[in-house]
Parts: sequence; structure tokens; C-alpha cells
Amino acid sequence: MAVMNQDKSLQLEIKDLSMSFGGIKAIRNVSIGVQSGEIYSIIGPNGAGKTTIFNCISGIYKAQQGSIRFENRELLGVKPDRIAQMGVARAFQNIALFKGMTVLDNLMSARVHLMKYGLLGAALYLGACQREEVQNRDAVEDVIEFLDLQSVRKSPVSSLSYGLQKRVELARALAMKPKILLVDEPVSGMNLEEREDMARYIIDINEEMDITVVLIEHDMGLVMDLSDRVTVLNFGTKIAEGTPGEVSSNPEVVKAYLGDEH
Repeated sequence: MAVMNQDKSLQLEIKDLSMSFGGIKAIRNVSIGVQSGEIYSIIGPNGAGKTTIFNCISGIYKAQQGSIRFENRELLGVKPDRIAQMGVARAFQNIALFKGMTVLDNLMSARVHLMKYGLLGAALYLGACQREEVQNRDAVEDVIEFLDLQSVRKSPVSSLSYGLQKRVELARALAMKPKILLVDEPVSGMNLEEREDMARYIIDINEEMDITVVLIEHDMGLVMDLSDRVTVLNFGTKIAEGTPGEVSSNPEVVKAYLGDEH
């Protein structure tokens, strides 16, 4: 994991973010700063607003108040495809893959925003188009090797186990060539062995590829093992932030997860 440095600039900065759906306030004045190179987790009970924050970062939702800046560029109001081009990729909790396509084709489809050739060049498959196709395929094959997916690279996603599909979902996000990776519930529904594998892949992505990782996760063991820093939400409000040790001993966090039993 990254060694924290207080002088490092914030790669992702969320300030006073608020989002409502009708009369329901999903998030209220939430501020988060993620430094380049760290693994940062956002945790909280169901309905705390975690996924809403991811939806705002990736451009699916536009918050009514606040600011989201990625590498000093404002993201609010920017379309999702442009945000992806800027280097923000997301692996979804509910697997967002083309189930009838192969693993390889799913990953190639994730590179579309990086391809520069026009419609005519693509139709004729000439010159620069052909070279770019080769370059993108090489990049995808590197991701397949990195996440140990070689044996299923030509298999339809629908034929894979749930754990493998979650890994392909991570690979699809990684194929987008991100600078920061948003990972929503990466180990939900997995067995112990699959969880351990996913944890190792996340660490490798962070350390070997130098990609900042922001996690939403309910598995507290995973969060405490992987994270440099953690933010805790409850009912749309930020109630704690700090190292895993600081957060796990915070009375408000204990109350949010376990209830006030004392």
C-alpha cells in the first residue's frame, strides 16, 4: 500500500457534495480528499450514500451542490464518456458486462474511448486503424495476463462462474487505462479463496500499476487490510475519516454499525 505523504496533492477532491432524490437526502455536505497512489475506502451501512458518491464521480448523477475535482478539473456536469477519457474507471457491484461476448471482446469494448480512427478507417481497416487495433489488443492482453484470465479469454462471459465474472468486471475497468479506479463491492458474493485473490489483485493494481484505488466495501476485514485511509458515511453524512485503526475505534462508527447497545 502507498506510504502517505502529507505534501502529496489531492488527485480526487470532493467538497460539500449534496444529492437529493425528491425529499430524500442521499448525501449531505460530504467532503473527501483522495491522494494519488493510495487505496481509499468509503464504508457505511446500507443506504449510507456510498454508491451515490460513485455515481456522482462517474457522471451518472449530477449533484445539486458541491464540487468534484479530478486532477484539478471539475467533474460535475461532465458526461460519463468524457470522465472515462480523463482517466476515471469504475468496476460495478452489479456486473456490467456483455454476457454474450467473450472476455477478450468485453475488454476490447472498454477501449473504445481511447481509439482515434474514424468510421471510414475502421470500415476499411487500413493504416493507422490497423496499427491502433493491434496496440489496443496488446494492452488488453496485458490486462488478461495481469489478472490471470488467459484460460477464459475466449469464453463467453455468461459461461463463467460469478467470481470470475467479478474479475472480468475489474479487468474491463482496468482496460480503460485509468489513473484512478472506483471499485464497488469487489468481493460481494465471493467465497474465501475468491476474496483473497481479489484482495491480491487490488494491491497489485495499486502497487505495480501505480493506480489510485477507491473502494466501497462491506467486508471490514478487507477494508482494514487494504486501505491507507477510510471515510465512514451514515445516513448520507460523513461521520469519520482516518486510518483503518482510527476509524475502527471511533465510537460513532461502532454505533453506526452495531447500534447503541451500551
